[in-house]
Amino acid sequence: MEVLSHFSHVHPLIFNDEKSHESEEVYCCACGELVSGPRFSCMECGFHLDKNCAEAPAEMDHPFHRKHNLKFRSSSPYVEDNPIYGFCNNICENFVYHCSCNLVFHIKCAFLSYKILEKNFRELVDQYPLISSKCHSQELERVQCFACQKSLLDSDYISPYSGFYLHKKCFELPLEINHPSHRYHSFFLQFNTDHLPCQMCQEIQHQGLVYCCSLCKFVIHIKCVSPPPIIQDLSSHEHPLTRWLRESPFTCDACGTLGNYVSYICMTYNECTAQVCGFCHEEVNMECGSYYCSKCKFIIHVNCALKEASWCYKIESKDDFDKLNAMLVAITLDPSFLVVEMIKYGENVINTKIKHFSHRHNLVLSDEIKDRSYCDGCSQLILTSFYGCLECDFFLHKSCVELPKKQQILSLIHQDFFVLIPNCIFICAICVQQCTGFAYRCEVYLCKEHVCVRCADIPLSCMSGGHKHLLLFYNRYFGQCCNACGDIFDGNSVYRCKACNFNVHSVCINLHPQTAWHKVDRHYLVLTFHEDTDYSEYLYCDICEEQRSPYTWFYHCAICDNSAHLHCVVGDHPFIKRGMTFIDSDHPHVLVFVEKVYDYPRCCNCGQHCLDLAVECSDAECKYIIHWSCSTLYNRLLEYI
Repeated sequence: MEVLSHFSHVHPLIFNDEKSHESEEVYCCACGELVSGPRFSCMECGFHLDKNCAEAPAEMDHPFHRKHNLKFRSSSPYVEDNPIYGFCNNICENFVYHCSCNLVFHIKCAFLSYKILEKNFRELVDQYPLISSKCHSQELERVQCFACQKSLLDSDYISPYSGFYLHKKCFELPLEINHPSHRYHSFFLQFNTDHLPCQMCQEIQHQGLVYCCSLCKFVIHIKCVSPPPIIQDLSSHEHPLTRWLRESPFTCDACGTLGNYVSYICMTYNECTAQVCGFCHEEVNMECGSYYCSKCKFIIHVNCALKEASWCYKIESKDDFDKLNAMLVAITLDPSFLVVEMIKYGENVINTKIKHFSHRHNLVLSDEIKDRSYCDGCSQLILTSFYGCLECDFFLHKSCVELPKKQQILSLIHQDFFVLIPNCIFICAICVQQCTGFAYRCEVYLCKEHVCVRCADIPLSCMSGGHKHLLLFYNRYFGQCCNACGDIFDGNSVYRCKACNFNVHSVCINLHPQTAWHKVDRHYLVLTFHEDTDYSEYLYCDICEEQRSPYTWFYHCAICDNSAHLHCVVGDHPFIKRGMTFIDSDHPHVLVFVEKVYDYPRCCNCGQHCLDLAVECSDAECKYIIHWSCSTLYNRLLEYI
């Protein structure tokens, strides 16, 4: 006979694993629920504890409240005060987990929260079926999701017990995020026990969960993590307003109060003010001739328009105009993919299956980001929604799926359309990087140039580099130093803020992704633009162990406090996908791109260790491996430079 001495009761409790009789209703004194399974009971007092409640730990380190441990108590310490009842917001007369921060968990809420933290949605749905938000629309108008405190009409949800509701989409929220508005530390999903205002909307959410940097007292509401990129509010302004996701002080033109983080600004061209050339960014004298697009509000000097012959078409007749329009219409009628199936739950579309021209199998849309997966289109890390093949390891960013099959390429020798080609190994004609995956290739002239998807659509302006102003594209620029890499400009294309003399190579913006991975750190590294410390003589790269400049960009892990040079992280071949297979004359078997992390075999060609990108035989029994730079294909590519 198993006997338990429990802090909540004066008498010993005896274990009973028999089910209760239908005529005998036994309730757990800890959670208040009807006990139907194993329990510990006091025969003298009729005191019962469900086995799970009896074995609950005396202290709980809860990720939703990282400040202190929660203490297990047999009753709430509050009588008249109004504590935060962690999950369900209901007063509890049973056992609780308590913190002096005025936070209280019911014991059953504490158990449920760990199921949520373990992300075991299948188990929760099996126990508490998913409910469509369309089923009880009127009834749910005043009911809110526990996490985001928004209406249940927004999404399907689960309700483990009366009074507690959780959106499916909120259950799937990551517990830790990085956010461009606060690049110094990570944000963790937790309770807002300090009642801090959201730095995006300036409102305070007392209940539910928020993303918080406790070190800096910086809070973002769940709904404010990804605000809409463009809003249209005709009651306050006639033009669309564009999101400006940078830390920059401003005075709100709607309410007149100060703000310091995310704002919405009007970027619509004002025809009543001075007009600026989209090429040289100097003022256009409206008394002289110019080329102008009234739809896009784009204007360019006559001399700038004709300066680069490859950047424009001369439309001399209506037939030329009709021919160009016909080509554009043909592109829209020949999309890169077709929707095969719309997967629905109730009335809501929860997934999409497509057929993409680049792959033999169907692809399914997914938000479940796999660890260190790379896109087969652009060869970059997948950190957002993507389409994946269920039959093989083939992945495409959602944005890469939507690339047009034909496109005009700015800055090349002609303006005929380039065709999108999959499964390429090539050198980009613009950034001169060795690349794999999708390429835009000229099919008209003998040039046969290849252009990577990053260079295929060069924006004439962008927000980047942690700079508060819009950066404008200049095709050629001399002098000064790049704020990203520190090199001097020598006729390179750049993005500039003339007012602040802030200048960045266009290739630096193109070459360095916001998030990257390197074997030096188990976490992702975030592109960082400013060094906070004043001790510049102590700044070193954690990869090469050489000194770093405090004035240039670097990659950083806030969790491990690792920092590294840009090139040390991205390496010499950032756009070649490891794992891509191909056939070459060097070897009779299929070859695969690899980069060894710990074991460095010797190259079968030169005999040196393969420390960087290598080419390996896909046959496990064949030990063939050579440096990528020792391969015949590598040297053939160099002939095109």
